[in-house]
Amino acid sequence: MIDIPKRRLLDRITGSPTFIGAGTEFVGDMACNGDLSVAGIATGECRIKGAFLLAEKARWTGPVMAGSAVIAGELKGNLTLEGKLEIHKAARIEGSIRAQTIAIARGAVVVGEMTITSGQAVTTFEEKRK
Repeated sequence: MIDIPKRRLLDRITGSPTFIGAGTEFVGDMACNGDLSVAGIATGECRIKGAFLLAEKARWTGPVMAGSAVIAGELKGNLTLEGKLEIHKAARIEGSIRAQTIAIARGAVVVGEMTITSGQAVTTFEEKRK
């Protein structure tokens, strides 16, 4: 079997994440030991040990702390990550961001301060996959 490298953070998410589906509205604080995938609307504080995935038409209001994140939807609140952040072109983030590395697609909107803990520059990219 050929081992294909998984370069995109989204390709590396494994297992069975906690899921807030499209059409669902969640209000309250949350703690997740694994990954969290949000396609609906959520309000509250969230602590995630794994990856945080915010889908294109999803919204999260409140602070999020996670291992890593892929943001394609709307986030209003501070985002604090231990690892990598990937921001897709449809994303809109209002709040401060702190991550080890940040990759942002052209077209994404970030209103707030970005801190990169690794000292590397922000990486920009053209989004080619849907």
